[in-house]
Amino acid sequence: MMTLGRVRILVQAVTFLVLVYGGNLFGYYLAQKLSQSFPSLACAFNQETGAYCTLISLQHGLYHRVGEGYQMLQRITVDMLLPTLFTFLTFLAFFVVLNKTFCAWICPLGTVQEWLYALGRRLSLPLRRLEGTALARVRPVKWVVLIALVLVIPLIGGLGYGPHALVDPFCQLCPSRMVNTLLTANVEQGLAVPTNDWASAAFAAGRNMLFGFVIVAALVMRQPFCRICPMLALHAAFRRVSPLRLVKIQHDRCASCGICTKACPMDIPEISACHGAKAFHADCTMCGRCAEFCPDDGIIKLKWGPVTLFSSAKEYFRRRLQREKPDGTPVKVKAPARRPSAAE
Repeated sequence: MMTLGRVRILVQAVTFLVLVYGGNLFGYYLAQKLSQSFPSLACAFNQETGAYCTLISLQHGLYHRVGEGYQMLQRITVDMLLPTLFTFLTFLAFFVVLNKTFCAWICPLGTVQEWLYALGRRLSLPLRRLEGTALARVRPVKWVVLIALVLVIPLIGGLGYGPHALVDPFCQLCPSRMVNTLLTANVEQGLAVPTNDWASAAFAAGRNMLFGFVIVAALVMRQPFCRICPMLALHAAFRRVSPLRLVKIQHDRCASCGICTKACPMDIPEISACHGAKAFHADCTMCGRCAEFCPDDGIIKLKWGPVTLFSSAKEYFRRRLQREKPDGTPVKVKAPARRPSAAE
């Protein structure tokens, strides 16, 4: 039986190949358009368009078109705002259709983190969860990163109050930039340490350290970078405008077993403790694991408008547990006992 989890893995594998090696598959022009329009950390890599996504287009738009235009005392016209607006509207068009599934089903960096976590589970490495105070402290970080690194600093740099390196500060630090290029056997992003100004050198050092942290942390913690990713914050700000959403109905036994939270890669306690709109938390990536590991029929659903795409079910939950625990640890299948032969 093809489970939801396996369908997602298949989608991840296909989009991983397209979005990491897209430049080689589709050529420069299409790869550039795909990279800059897709609302996930998906750089359709080639030598010309590596490290591009919606966020870099947004940062460049603020830096070059809005900031520099104001600095030169030019009139803010449609010619300046239209490219940035078009980039955002393209993102929104994708997002309205598929909501936050871009994070859990398509983003190559998210896929790599899942692979590393699965490796850590198979190596029996200790599991580190974010709960209580630690979780509360981490959750606002993605909003700070979005506001500071994606929106404010590029605008400040465009106004002339900083070096050119401030044109895309988030993308200078983003580990997706490292992961996607290294997967194509290109080590330039990791080895290049610019010396032309302090900001470029600082970004290069920070990028290497963040990349190393994510790779190591992903072995013992689920989706460490996703928790602070500004793309997740941007998705969260608009998650109510899409007809695709996570739906949870009220149930007497909810919040007693907590299995859905244990299954959640983002350690979201609201999915077990709340229902309705509150259960669809800003950190949710719509991976569907909470619905897969809910032990009751029809409590948690993935819906597109009135259409139910997937719904929790007791029988599905039972079969799911035969292969994997909620925290992602694979279940070891015992070999059948050998029957003694007639000679024995």
